[in-house]
Amino acid sequence: LNNTTSRLFREDQLYRIDHYLAKEKVLNLVAFRFANQLYEPLWNKNHIAQVQIIFKEDIGTDGRGGYFDGFGIIRDIMQNHLLQVFLWLAMEAPERLDAKSIAAAKCKLLSATQTLEMKDCFLGQYTATSDKPGYLDDETVPAGSRCPTYAAVVLNVDNERWRGVPFLMRAGKALDERLAEVRVTFRKQAYNMLVPGEPNELVLRIQPDEGIYLKCINKQPGWDQSQVAPVNFNMNYKDTFNMSYVAGAYERMLLNAAKGDQSLFVGSQELVEAWRIFTPLLDEIDSSRPLPVPYAF
Repeated sequence: LNNTTSRLFREDQLYRIDHYLAKEKVLNLVAFRFANQLYEPLWNKNHIAQVQIIFKEDIGTDGRGGYFDGFGIIRDIMQNHLLQVFLWLAMEAPERLDAKSIAAAKCKLLSATQTLEMKDCFLGQYTATSDKPGYLDDETVPAGSRCPTYAAVVLNVDNERWRGVPFLMRAGKALDERLAEVRVTFRKQAYNMLVPGEPNELVLRIQPDEGIYLKCINKQPGWDQSQVAPVNFNMNYKDTFNMSYVAGAYERMLLNAAKGDQSLFVGSQELVEAWRIFTPLLDEIDSSRPLPVPYAF
């Protein structure tokens, strides 16, 4: 793809769209990390135990299975949309918020991310229930298809900030709800032995009910000093910014392209590194055709 387009256009004329980069809540990761003083000092392996990047759909392929079957859930959602969330979440602070600096920071993180193998992956395929058809019931899907409609992978980053912190990425169709979010679980510290409780968790909700939620531990009112309970601090976009105009992702992409701003588009080297992480796994799935674990719609 790069070779074909570079014969016809300069890099500054190419705008490779991944619309997730223009979602308001994904864009907020920049302000969240770099406009505040609270989070960035904790944004490392010493304070974070694990990160989950979750995408759930409550619908099946709805007659589009023939199209979907040629790609599968990893190519459809993970290698592009969820990987971009991962990049903005985990990259080092760029020198500036321009296209060149952002691309350099993203490529540095990608180059430190280990290539995925089958042992890093779990695959599933949804089946019929009494009122919902299974994936193989879609007339456009080839008979006996082993195409995964659910996948979970673990990304491992070999750098000083993230070494040893698993980034669990999972996506699927025909699940219990429509949801896209990031869940950051903090690492319990030695002093937490004084007042036992669950680890703090930060939730960055991309859709629906967009917002930021922080789970903390609070003393429960009463005589018992050791009685604690989890509480949520939350910022809901709809309530907090109820007078703001929220642009559609493609609307923002088209506007930025017209303005010549490439900061929200995918660079050529970034594209190569992103596929370097996923291609061996995808090749193995395509060649060995593992049987996905069935799960009910």
